[in-house]
Amino acid sequence: MPTVLRNISEIRRYFHRNEDPVYFISATNFNLLGLDEWVKNFKYICYIDCYGGKHPNVFCPSEQPHAEFQSIEDINNYLLQHKEVIDYIKRRGGKPKFVFLMFDEETERLSKELGADVWFPKAKLRTKMDNKIETVRIGNKAGVPSVPNVLAEVKSYADLKKTCEKAGIGHDLVLQSAFGDSGHTTFFIKSEADFRRHEHEIVGEGEIKIMKRIDCRGSAIEACATKEGTIVGPLMTELVGFKELTPYRGGWCGNEILSTAFPPKVREKARDLTFKFGEQLRKEGYRGYFELDFLIDKKTGDLWLGELNPRITGASSMTNHAAFAHADAPLFLFHLLEFSKRKFDLDVDELNARWADPDMIDSWSQMVIKHTEDTVDICTAAPETGIYKMLEDGRVVYDRFDYHRRAVESENEAFFLRILQPGDYRYEGADIGILVTRGRSMTKGFQLNERAKKWIHGIKKSVDGKPLPVANAGPALADPAFKIL
Repeated sequence: MPTVLRNISEIRRYFHRNEDPVYFISATNFNLLGLDEWVKNFKYICYIDCYGGKHPNVFCPSEQPHAEFQSIEDINNYLLQHKEVIDYIKRRGGKPKFVFLMFDEETERLSKELGADVWFPKAKLRTKMDNKIETVRIGNKAGVPSVPNVLAEVKSYADLKKTCEKAGIGHDLVLQSAFGDSGHTTFFIKSEADFRRHEHEIVGEGEIKIMKRIDCRGSAIEACATKEGTIVGPLMTELVGFKELTPYRGGWCGNEILSTAFPPKVREKARDLTFKFGEQLRKEGYRGYFELDFLIDKKTGDLWLGELNPRITGASSMTNHAAFAHADAPLFLFHLLEFSKRKFDLDVDELNARWADPDMIDSWSQMVIKHTEDTVDICTAAPETGIYKMLEDGRVVYDRFDYHRRAVESENEAFFLRILQPGDYRYEGADIGILVTRGRSMTKGFQLNERAKKWIHGIKKSVDGKPLPVANAGPALADPAFKIL
């Protein structure tokens, strides 16, 4: 009989001696950066080689002909059918375990063919939970309130007005369809003209979440629902819609983690509501990693549930690198533990209380830098992955190769993870890369600070492109309908 794991030390040792291969399969390894150093036999299988072949645990197969990708699921399904990937997994042997950022039922089928276990709840359950309408309902059951809203089909602007009058939420509105990325499927409607602009994306889309518009600040918090209870990470700020980083109004473009980002009462309330939501998710049959967005009313300080992401997210690399993760274990380790079927007996309340201590949180920021101009060309040069320095005159220069975020020693250094490769199309909204710095990237008023602007400018200045051949100009203008992070 294997012994029950009773403390953090035993859990860490268990993964340090892990024998079964665990693979994170995705476009890049960004979301679970550094996890390979906590789990023996943990490897990344990626479509984009952000490291030019220099990362010892990243495997990128050669490019094969494929249909145009429409989603991250398409990328993963392509990888799972790639001969080099199949050979790599078989060569390494053992009983493989797969984790993904996104997957669907086809991914599950392909994983089964390879004899692998998917260490996440079923795709069908994740899809149900990912529905923004369902999130409101789960929140209501858990006692986690959403912004005053009504869930209804919208047939016309007159119909929308009537629905809102009945619900008493006014006419300055935010509409969200059931699925999709916040930068693309959130609509700000104050007039009939606003409605007309987005009518084709609202009418005929089934039930829509219609919210009263509030003046709020975005925040993110990650957690893991385990059989012992819900383990809750720190509350992070969100960078949203900054024109220097993203062309999408309302589009996520980064996070900060710091102990004083929000007043203690707000942090405590967010942790409490996240725990309650996680306990309700367990009742719904969901377990493992998830993220909640909370909207914090600037006037009242009230906390409202924004959305649920039933998976790892773009913020996961922040959560899993925080000081508490180095002191105890990364949050994602508890996800792996939950799916390993290994028995463990943890005092979740004690762990959550410890992780709520401000001393457990150090200050970091990440910015997702996109091409923000309305142009299309072919990238000829892009900054390499590694450590960059900001000189006294504000110039940003490449210092050395590294794939560790912790190699950043001061606020004048940053880790950059390259996404855009020479030869790729550079179009409006294309990801250039992720920049990780110590300290804040925003002011106390939650605007980009001058240092962040210099970093962004310095990185963007290192990107170059050449005009498209005329024959290619048409299709290249198509903006991918998904983000890879």
